[in-house]
Amino acid sequence: MQTMSISKFKATCLAALERVRKTGEPLLITKHGVPMAQVLPAPPPAPHAESAFGCMAGTAEEVEDIVAPLLAAEWEVLR
Repeated sequence: MQTMSISKFKATCLAALERVRKTGEPLLITKHGVPMAQVLPAPPPAPHAESAFGCMAGTAEEVEDIVAPLLAAEWEVLR
């Protein structure tokens, strides 16, 4: 496990987080030698997690021509 002082972590936060992500090795943040926090790599995404965008693609069925004009007589609400 890597150890880093809090002042150095503050100055190099983004680089330190990227190193944790790439190596998978936890990082212990200390203040005057006393552990303050531990940075762990994020868990891998779930293998079957689907995005909300496009998850219903291909599930609709077109029954009739959706661009053809409707006659007013066909609208029940106008009767």
